[in-house]
Amino acid sequence: MKNIIIIGSMLLLTGTTAFSQEILSLNDPIFPSTHKIAKEQAAATPTYTTEQHFLTDFPNATNIQWKRMGYEEVSFAMNGKDMKAFYDHNHKLIGSTISAHFTDLPAKAQREIEKRYRNYTLQSVLLFHDNQYNATDMMLYGNVFEDADNYFVELVNNEKTIVLQVNMEGLVTFYKDISYSNVK
Repeated sequence: MKNIIIIGSMLLLTGTTAFSQEILSLNDPIFPSTHKIAKEQAAATPTYTTEQHFLTDFPNATNIQWKRMGYEEVSFAMNGKDMKAFYDHNHKLIGSTISAHFTDLPAKAQREIEKRYRNYTLQSVLLFHDNQYNATDMMLYGNVFEDADNYFVELVNNEKTIVLQVNMEGLVTFYKDISYSNVK
């Protein structure tokens, strides 16, 4: 009986030790800060698979710059426009963003914003184009939103900087107050 208890304890200790070890790599966002240089280099270099998918998704991209902030994010220029694309942990495109104009918004949304937010000045309009084949939800301005094409309208006045979310049908919703935030 004593031998069974000792052998069982040894197996439990061995199993616990074997499965409790973390595997860290340069591509892991939780890589220890003691290796700051390696982490910064890794963040500026995409995984091989993600880079190959990007080159297939955006073959005419120029001025390509990578970073990792949870997603693998790539800033680039294409057809004279600045864009960003976001890839998940499986190296699949989540979606892309491109600068847009206020006049690109549905007419219904333009009227509502002009009426309800007349004390604000337009800062920027961003179009998020969702990859419909990837169900990963996206995060912009520090908030997660369901995967769908949306405009994000940044407005500012003397007191606040806010972001509105506008869907393709012209529904305008308050998204976030970024007055005191560094999140973009």
